Amino acid sequence: MKKENGFRLRDRQLNIRVTDYEYKLIQERMKASGSATLREFLVDAATNGFLINVDYSDIKALAYEINRIGNNINQIAHKINSEGIVYRKQIEDVQEDVDMIWKLLRAKFYQIP
Repeated sequence: MKKENGFRLRDRQLNIRVTDYEYKLIQERMKASGSATLREFLVDAATNGFLINVDYSDIKALAYEINRIGNNINQIAHKINSEGIVYRKQIEDVQEDVDMIWKLLRAKFYQIP
């Protein structure tokens, strides 16, 4: 399709790279949509599709707590390997961290709608 002055209607070009998995997924979705061409599907999806914004703050908090537990366990292992002893307080700290993770998980995933 050309304009009257001879220039293309779509005069901007986009180039993207995708993984094999992403390409196969795009192809499957294109076929399911009934689009005749990949260009038609991608333009339609990009201009008429909708965006989903995901709040990852809970997952980041959970990852932070898991990292803290890992650090505490490493400190305990180092203490045991170097001195052959471990302090009750260190074990209690790890247990508190594990309890915090369970609280975060319950609050996020076991909410009653």
